Amino acid sequence: MLDSLLSRFWNRWMAPLGHWLRGRPRLQIELFCLASILLIGALDYWAGLAISLSPLYAAPIAFAAWFVGPESAFVLALFSIVYWVLGEALAGAIYYNWLAPLINCSMRAIFYAFYVVVLARLSRLQLSLEEVAEKRALLLSRETAERERLEREMLGIAEREQRRIGQDLHDGLCQHLTGTALTSQVITERLRRQGHPEAERAQRLVDLVEEAIVLARGMAKGLYPVEMRADGLMQSLEEFAGNTSELFGIACRFVCHSPVLVQDSPTAIHLYRIAQEGVSNAIKHGRATEVTILLEEAENELRLAISDNGGGMATGARGSGLGLRIMADRAKMVGGSFQVGPARPRGTELVCLVPQAAAHG
Repeated sequence: MLDSLLSRFWNRWMAPLGHWLRGRPRLQIELFCLASILLIGALDYWAGLAISLSPLYAAPIAFAAWFVGPESAFVLALFSIVYWVLGEALAGAIYYNWLAPLINCSMRAIFYAFYVVVLARLSRLQLSLEEVAEKRALLLSRETAERERLEREMLGIAEREQRRIGQDLHDGLCQHLTGTALTSQVITERLRRQGHPEAERAQRLVDLVEEAIVLARGMAKGLYPVEMRADGLMQSLEEFAGNTSELFGIACRFVCHSPVLVQDSPTAIHLYRIAQEGVSNAIKHGRATEVTILLEEAENELRLAISDNGGGMATGARGSGLGLRIMADRAKMVGGSFQVGPARPRGTELVCLVPQAAAHG
Protein backbone atom coordinates (compact mmCIF):
# COMPACT_ATOMS: atom_id res chain seq x y z
CA MET A 1 0.00 0.00 0.00
CA LEU A 2 2.78 2.43 0.95
CA ASP A 3 4.75 1.56 -2.18
CA SER A 4 1.71 2.23 -4.31
CA LEU A 5 1.10 5.61 -2.68
CA LEU A 6 4.75 6.61 -3.07
CA SER A 7 4.73 5.51 -6.70
CA ARG A 8 1.58 7.51 -7.42
CA PHE A 9 3.00 10.55 -5.65
CA TRP A 10 6.23 10.31 -7.63
CA ASN A 11 4.53 9.85 -10.99
CA ARG A 12 1.93 12.55 -10.27
CA TRP A 13 4.14 15.30 -8.81
CA MET A 14 7.86 14.62 -8.54
CA ALA A 15 8.56 13.26 -12.03
CA PRO A 16 6.83 16.17 -13.85
CA LEU A 17 8.60 18.62 -11.53
CA GLY A 18 11.98 17.06 -12.29
CA HIS A 19 11.24 17.15 -16.00
CA TRP A 20 10.30 20.85 -15.71
CA LEU A 21 13.48 21.69 -13.79
CA ARG A 22 15.73 19.86 -16.24
CA GLY A 23 15.03 22.34 -18.99
CA ARG A 24 15.44 25.49 -16.82
CA PRO A 25 18.46 27.78 -16.50
CA ARG A 26 20.69 27.41 -13.44
CA LEU A 27 19.55 30.66 -11.82
CA GLN A 28 15.88 29.76 -12.08
CA ILE A 29 16.48 26.39 -10.43
CA GLU A 30 18.44 28.01 -7.60
CA LEU A 31 15.69 30.59 -7.04
CA PHE A 32 13.07 27.86 -7.08
CA CYS A 33 14.98 25.85 -4.45
CA LEU A 34 15.50 28.96 -2.30
CA ALA A 35 11.80 29.83 -2.50
CA SER A 36 10.94 26.24 -1.53
CA ILE A 37 13.19 26.46 1.54
CA LEU A 38 11.60 29.74 2.58
CA LEU A 39 8.12 28.26 2.15
CA ILE A 40 9.01 25.12 4.13
CA GLY A 41 10.46 27.29 6.92
CA ALA A 42 7.29 29.42 7.05
CA LEU A 43 5.12 26.29 7.21
CA ASP A 44 7.37 24.82 9.91
CA TYR A 45 7.09 28.00 11.97
CA TRP A 46 3.30 28.02 11.51
CA ALA A 47 3.04 24.35 12.56
CA GLY A 48 4.82 25.15 15.83
CA LEU A 49 7.15 23.05 17.92
CA ALA A 50 4.76 20.11 18.17
CA ILE A 51 5.15 19.23 14.48
CA SER A 52 8.53 19.35 12.73
CA LEU A 53 8.69 19.77 8.97
CA SER A 54 12.49 19.81 8.89
CA PRO A 55 12.80 16.65 6.69
CA LEU A 56 11.14 18.57 3.86
CA TYR A 57 14.25 20.76 3.52
CA ALA A 58 15.94 17.78 1.89
CA ALA A 59 13.76 18.08 -1.25
CA PRO A 60 14.96 21.48 -2.57
CA ILE A 61 18.52 20.61 -1.54
CA ALA A 62 18.23 17.41 -3.57
CA PHE A 63 16.94 19.32 -6.60
CA ALA A 64 19.87 21.71 -6.36
CA ALA A 65 22.39 18.88 -6.05
CA TRP A 66 20.86 16.98 -8.96
CA PHE A 67 20.14 19.72 -11.48
CA VAL A 68 22.66 22.46 -10.57
CA GLY A 69 25.65 21.06 -8.71
CA PRO A 70 27.09 20.36 -5.25
CA GLU A 71 28.25 23.96 -4.66
CA SER A 72 24.76 25.45 -4.85
CA ALA A 73 23.38 22.53 -2.85
CA PHE A 74 25.91 23.12 -0.03
CA VAL A 75 25.04 26.82 0.12
CA LEU A 76 21.31 26.04 0.27
CA ALA A 77 21.93 23.38 2.91
CA LEU A 78 23.78 25.85 5.17
CA PHE A 79 21.09 28.45 4.60
CA SER A 80 18.37 25.93 5.48
CA ILE A 81 20.19 25.02 8.72
CA VAL A 82 20.47 28.67 9.79
CA TYR A 83 16.91 29.33 8.70
CA TRP A 84 15.68 26.31 10.66
CA VAL A 85 17.50 27.39 13.84
CA LEU A 86 16.08 30.90 13.60
CA GLY A 87 12.61 29.49 13.04
CA GLU A 88 12.94 27.24 16.07
CA ALA A 89 14.09 30.17 18.20
CA LEU A 90 11.24 32.42 17.01
CA ALA A 91 8.77 29.62 17.66
CA GLY A 92 9.86 29.56 21.31
CA ALA A 93 12.31 26.67 21.45
CA ILE A 94 14.25 26.71 24.76
CA TYR A 95 17.79 25.31 24.92
CA TYR A 96 19.33 24.86 28.36
CA ASN A 97 22.75 24.39 26.82
CA TRP A 98 24.22 26.13 23.80
CA LEU A 99 25.78 22.85 22.74
CA ALA A 100 22.35 21.38 21.86
CA PRO A 101 21.62 23.62 18.83
CA LEU A 102 25.28 23.40 17.85
CA ILE A 103 25.17 19.61 17.83
CA ASN A 104 21.87 19.64 15.94
CA CYS A 105 23.29 21.98 13.30
CA SER A 106 26.47 19.88 13.03
CA MET A 107 24.49 16.67 12.56
CA ARG A 108 22.35 18.32 9.91
CA ALA A 109 25.43 19.67 8.17
CA ILE A 110 27.07 16.21 8.11
CA PHE A 111 23.88 14.60 6.82
CA TYR A 112 23.40 17.23 4.10
CA ALA A 113 27.05 16.96 3.06
CA PHE A 114 26.77 13.21 2.59
CA TYR A 115 23.37 13.64 0.95
CA VAL A 116 24.61 16.26 -1.51
CA VAL A 117 27.78 14.36 -2.45
CA VAL A 118 25.86 11.15 -3.16
CA LEU A 119 23.19 12.89 -5.23
CA ALA A 120 25.75 14.93 -7.18
CA ARG A 121 27.70 11.79 -8.06
CA LEU A 122 24.55 9.95 -9.05
CA SER A 123 23.58 12.89 -11.22
CA ARG A 124 26.96 12.84 -12.96
CA LEU A 125 26.70 9.09 -13.45
CA GLN A 126 23.26 9.46 -14.97
CA LEU A 127 24.45 12.20 -17.31
CA SER A 128 27.40 10.09 -18.40
CA LEU A 129 25.12 7.09 -18.96
CA GLU A 130 22.73 9.26 -20.97
CA GLU A 131 25.63 10.51 -23.08
CA VAL A 132 26.83 6.96 -23.68
CA ALA A 133 23.29 5.87 -24.52
CA GLU A 134 22.86 8.78 -26.92
CA LYS A 135 26.18 8.01 -28.63
CA ARG A 136 25.29 4.35 -28.95
CA ALA A 137 21.82 5.20 -30.21
CA LEU A 138 23.36 7.56 -32.77
CA LEU A 139 25.85 4.90 -33.88
CA LEU A 140 23.08 2.33 -34.06
CA SER A 141 20.89 4.62 -36.13
CA ARG A 142 23.81 5.31 -38.46
CA GLU A 143 24.58 1.61 -38.80
CA THR A 144 20.91 0.87 -39.42
CA ALA A 145 20.69 3.61 -42.04
CA GLU A 146 23.89 2.36 -43.67
CA ARG A 147 22.62 -1.21 -43.68
CA GLU A 148 19.31 -0.13 -45.22
CA ARG A 149 21.21 1.90 -47.81
CA LEU A 150 23.35 -1.11 -48.69
CA GLU A 151 20.28 -3.33 -48.89
CA ARG A 152 18.57 -0.86 -51.20
CA GLU A 153 21.72 -0.59 -53.29
CA MET A 154 22.06 -4.38 -53.51
CA LEU A 155 18.42 -4.77 -54.53
CA GLY A 156 18.84 -1.97 -57.05
CA ILE A 157 21.96 -3.61 -58.52
CA ALA A 158 20.20 -6.97 -58.68
CA GLU A 159 17.20 -5.36 -60.37
CA ARG A 160 19.39 -3.60 -62.94
CA GLU A 161 21.27 -6.82 -63.66
CA GLN A 162 18.02 -8.70 -64.13
CA ARG A 163 16.80 -6.02 -66.51
CA ARG A 164 20.06 -6.18 -68.45
CA ILE A 165 19.94 -9.96 -68.69
CA GLY A 166 16.28 -9.81 -69.74
CA GLN A 167 17.04 -7.28 -72.43
CA ASP A 168 20.01 -9.34 -73.63
CA LEU A 169 17.83 -12.43 -73.80
CA HIS A 170 15.13 -10.59 -75.72
CA ASP A 171 17.37 -8.61 -78.06
CA GLY A 172 20.18 -11.14 -78.40
CA LEU A 173 19.25 -14.76 -77.82
CA CYS A 174 15.62 -14.49 -78.98
CA GLN A 175 16.65 -12.75 -82.19
CA HIS A 176 19.37 -15.31 -82.79
CA LEU A 177 16.94 -18.18 -82.23
CA THR A 178 14.40 -16.53 -84.52
CA GLY A 179 17.01 -16.33 -87.26
CA THR A 180 17.91 -19.98 -86.66
CA ALA A 181 14.25 -20.98 -86.85
CA LEU A 182 13.79 -19.11 -90.17
CA THR A 183 16.90 -20.70 -91.63
CA SER A 184 15.81 -24.12 -90.45
CA GLN A 185 12.34 -23.55 -91.94
CA VAL A 186 13.90 -22.68 -95.31
CA ILE A 187 15.98 -25.86 -95.19
CA THR A 188 12.91 -27.87 -94.20
CA GLU A 189 10.88 -26.54 -97.14
CA ARG A 190 13.74 -27.31 -99.52
CA LEU A 191 14.01 -30.89 -98.23
CA ARG A 192 10.27 -31.34 -98.67
CA ARG A 193 10.36 -30.16 -102.25
CA GLN A 194 13.15 -32.61 -102.93
CA GLY A 195 11.21 -35.38 -101.21
CA HIS A 196 14.06 -35.98 -98.78
CA PRO A 197 13.22 -38.40 -95.94
CA GLU A 198 14.90 -36.11 -93.38
CA ALA A 199 12.31 -33.37 -93.95
CA GLU A 200 10.26 -34.47 -90.96
CA ARG A 201 13.28 -34.41 -88.68
CA ALA A 202 14.13 -30.95 -89.93
CA GLN A 203 10.59 -29.83 -89.14
CA ARG A 204 11.00 -31.25 -85.65
CA LEU A 205 14.15 -29.16 -85.32
CA VAL A 206 12.18 -26.05 -86.33
CA ASP A 207 9.55 -26.84 -83.70
CA LEU A 208 12.21 -27.25 -80.99
CA VAL A 209 13.80 -23.92 -81.91
CA GLU A 210 10.40 -22.20 -81.78
CA GLU A 211 9.77 -23.72 -78.36
CA ALA A 212 13.16 -22.40 -77.26
CA ILE A 213 12.13 -18.95 -78.50
CA VAL A 214 8.97 -19.10 -76.39
CA LEU A 215 10.96 -20.19 -73.33
CA ALA A 216 13.59 -17.50 -73.84
CA ARG A 217 10.94 -14.81 -74.22
CA GLY A 218 9.24 -16.05 -71.06
CA MET A 219 12.55 -15.85 -69.19
CA ALA A 220 13.16 -12.37 -70.55
CA LYS A 221 9.66 -11.34 -69.53
CA GLY A 222 10.26 -12.66 -66.02
CA LEU A 223 13.53 -10.79 -65.69
CA TYR A 224 12.13 -7.53 -67.08
CA PRO A 225 8.42 -7.90 -66.33
CA VAL A 226 6.73 -4.54 -65.86
CA GLU A 227 6.40 -2.19 -68.79
CA MET A 228 6.76 1.54 -68.23
CA ARG A 229 2.99 2.13 -68.19
CA ALA A 230 0.49 2.82 -65.42
CA ASP A 231 -1.35 -0.44 -66.10
CA GLY A 232 1.84 -2.43 -66.60
CA LEU A 233 1.68 -4.09 -63.18
CA MET A 234 -1.83 -5.45 -63.76
CA GLN A 235 -0.92 -6.91 -67.15
CA SER A 236 2.33 -8.38 -65.85
CA LEU A 237 0.66 -10.05 -62.88
CA GLU A 238 -2.08 -11.46 -65.11
CA GLU A 239 0.50 -12.91 -67.52
CA PHE A 240 2.52 -14.23 -64.59
CA ALA A 241 -0.50 -16.00 -63.14
CA GLY A 242 -1.27 -17.60 -66.51
CA ASN A 243 2.33 -18.72 -67.07
CA THR A 244 2.51 -20.13 -63.54
CA SER A 245 -0.64 -22.17 -64.09
CA GLU A 246 0.74 -23.65 -67.32
CA LEU A 247 4.24 -24.25 -65.99
CA PHE A 248 3.39 -25.85 -62.63
CA GLY A 249 -0.03 -27.29 -63.42
CA ILE A 250 -1.83 -25.45 -60.61
CA ALA A 251 -4.72 -23.00 -60.44
CA CYS A 252 -3.05 -19.60 -60.20
CA ARG A 253 -5.34 -16.64 -60.83
CA PHE A 254 -5.01 -12.90 -60.73
CA VAL A 255 -7.86 -10.88 -59.21
CA CYS A 256 -8.22 -7.13 -59.68
CA HIS A 257 -11.80 -5.92 -59.25
CA SER A 258 -11.08 -2.38 -60.45
CA PRO A 259 -8.14 -0.91 -62.39
CA VAL A 260 -5.10 -0.23 -60.20
CA LEU A 261 -2.68 2.16 -61.85
CA VAL A 262 0.90 2.27 -60.60
CA GLN A 263 2.75 5.09 -62.29
CA ASP A 264 6.01 4.67 -60.37
CA SER A 265 8.01 1.99 -62.20
CA PRO A 266 10.32 0.97 -59.27
CA THR A 267 7.27 0.49 -57.03
CA ALA A 268 5.56 -1.64 -59.68
CA ILE A 269 8.67 -3.79 -60.10
CA HIS A 270 9.03 -4.32 -56.35
CA LEU A 271 5.37 -5.35 -56.07
CA TYR A 272 5.81 -7.75 -58.98
CA ARG A 273 8.88 -9.30 -57.35
CA ILE A 274 6.96 -9.71 -54.08
CA ALA A 275 4.20 -11.52 -55.96
CA GLN A 276 6.80 -13.70 -57.70
CA GLU A 277 8.46 -14.70 -54.46
CA GLY A 278 5.12 -15.22 -52.70
CA VAL A 279 3.84 -17.57 -55.39
CA SER A 280 7.17 -19.39 -55.45
CA ASN A 281 6.99 -19.91 -51.68
CA ALA A 282 3.43 -21.20 -51.93
CA ILE A 283 4.39 -23.76 -54.57
CA LYS A 284 7.76 -24.87 -53.20
CA HIS A 285 7.18 -24.82 -49.45
CA GLY A 286 3.42 -24.86 -49.07
CA ARG A 287 2.71 -27.46 -51.80
CA ALA A 288 -0.24 -25.33 -52.85
CA THR A 289 -2.54 -26.28 -55.69
CA GLU A 290 -4.47 -23.01 -55.72
CA VAL A 291 -2.88 -19.54 -55.51
CA THR A 292 -4.65 -16.20 -55.74
CA ILE A 293 -2.91 -12.88 -56.44
CA LEU A 294 -5.11 -9.97 -55.37
CA LEU A 295 -4.35 -6.35 -56.26
CA GLU A 296 -6.70 -3.64 -55.04
CA GLU A 297 -6.94 -0.13 -53.68
CA ALA A 298 -7.84 0.17 -49.99
CA GLU A 299 -8.46 3.75 -48.81
CA ASN A 300 -5.07 5.49 -49.23
CA GLU A 301 -3.12 2.30 -49.83
CA LEU A 302 -2.49 -0.32 -52.46
CA ARG A 303 -2.98 -3.87 -51.22
CA LEU A 304 -1.20 -6.82 -52.77
CA ALA A 305 -2.18 -10.18 -51.27
CA ILE A 306 -0.98 -13.67 -52.21
CA SER A 307 -3.07 -16.44 -50.65
CA ASP A 308 -2.83 -20.19 -51.15
CA ASN A 309 -4.34 -23.45 -49.95
CA GLY A 310 -1.02 -25.01 -48.99
CA GLY A 311 0.29 -26.43 -45.76
CA GLY A 312 0.51 -23.13 -43.90
CA MET A 313 3.30 -21.53 -41.90
CA ALA A 314 4.49 -24.77 -40.31
CA THR A 315 5.61 -26.18 -43.64
CA GLY A 316 9.23 -25.79 -44.66
CA ALA A 317 11.05 -22.60 -43.79
CA ARG A 318 8.32 -20.18 -44.74
CA GLY A 319 8.40 -18.33 -41.44
CA SER A 320 12.08 -17.45 -41.43
CA GLY A 321 13.32 -17.88 -45.00
CA LEU A 322 15.44 -15.49 -47.01
CA GLY A 323 12.58 -14.92 -49.43
CA LEU A 324 10.34 -13.48 -46.71
CA ARG A 325 13.08 -11.11 -45.57
CA ILE A 326 13.65 -9.94 -49.13
CA MET A 327 9.91 -9.36 -49.59
CA ALA A 328 9.81 -7.36 -46.35
CA ASP A 329 12.83 -5.31 -47.49
CA ARG A 330 11.20 -4.60 -50.84
CA ALA A 331 8.03 -3.43 -49.11
CA LYS A 332 10.08 -1.17 -46.83
CA MET A 333 11.93 0.32 -49.79
CA VAL A 334 8.66 1.65 -51.25
CA GLY A 335 7.44 2.89 -47.86
CA GLY A 336 5.06 0.01 -47.30
CA SER A 337 4.53 -2.80 -44.82
CA PHE A 338 4.61 -6.56 -45.15
CA GLN A 339 3.00 -9.25 -43.04
CA VAL A 340 2.41 -12.98 -43.16
CA GLY A 341 -0.50 -14.83 -41.62
CA PRO A 342 -2.82 -17.80 -42.02
CA ALA A 343 -5.38 -17.81 -44.82
CA ARG A 344 -8.95 -19.03 -44.54
CA PRO A 345 -9.90 -21.83 -44.47
CA ARG A 346 -6.31 -23.03 -44.81
CA GLY A 347 -2.97 -22.04 -46.21
CA THR A 348 -0.98 -18.82 -45.94
CA GLU A 349 -1.60 -15.21 -46.92
CA LEU A 350 1.10 -12.64 -47.66
CA VAL A 351 -0.05 -9.02 -47.59
CA CYS A 352 1.88 -5.96 -48.75
CA LEU A 353 0.42 -2.49 -48.17
CA VAL A 354 1.92 0.44 -50.06
CA PRO A 355 0.89 4.11 -49.76
CA GLN A 356 -0.70 5.50 -52.89
CA ALA A 357 1.83 8.34 -52.81
CA ALA A 358 4.57 5.79 -53.52
CA ALA A 359 2.53 4.23 -56.32
CA HIS A 360 2.06 7.58 -58.06
CA GLY A 361 5.69 8.59 -57.68
